[in-house]
Amino acid sequence: MRVLLIDDHALFREGIVGLLETRGIEIDATGDANEGIALVESKKPDVILLDLRMPEMNGIEVLQKLNELDNSIPVVMLTTSADDRDLSEALRNGVKGYLLKDMEPDELISSLRDIVNGKTVVAPDLTSALANLVKDGDSADSRVAASPFSSLTPREMEILCHLAEGQSNKVIARNLNISDGTVKLHVKAILRKLEVHSRVEAAVMAVERRLCNRKISD
Repeated sequence: MRVLLIDDHALFREGIVGLLETRGIEIDATGDANEGIALVESKKPDVILLDLRMPEMNGIEVLQKLNELDNSIPVVMLTTSADDRDLSEALRNGVKGYLLKDMEPDELISSLRDIVNGKTVVAPDLTSALANLVKDGDSADSRVAASPFSSLTPREMEILCHLAEGQSNKVIARNLNISDGTVKLHVKAILRKLEVHSRVEAAVMAVERRLCNRKISD
């Protein structure tokens, strides 16, 4: 795996470079956004780690520049911001990961491998932020009919929205007056139909498509 890190904090860059190199991962790093964009083309990394708060050009602006260049390399926002507005903006601009800088090293490396393998990963600590996005979606333009959500049953859609709220199977079962086992079967079906491997990935997809703008009862 080859990683490109774009982050203006020199000490943090050095720490990430040292961490990944000790794990046998190739990494190129720069503190300059424009240089980073150029390195995407010349180094062709497997994944791009991008800081959100940078001078001159912030992470969202870099992401938009990469989108204009038809970049197909997965981009991961690695930041200190747990603000749901930052998470929303990043997701809408196509990030495949939104991770926090205080995460454990092994979790970071595991997340990067998952993202390179096609998954979308959001820091577990941001479950509440995802829930806020679901509740306060800024558009009524729900796209339920868009594949693959069209294959979900009404009950599965309902459970998906509860998943995006960060609710456990037990809580969902209580709210919907069904058994834990029934919820588990529905969740399994949702993940299979959406072709994802985790509840977080399913929640992210729901947020990106703005599927759960309605208020979910407690």
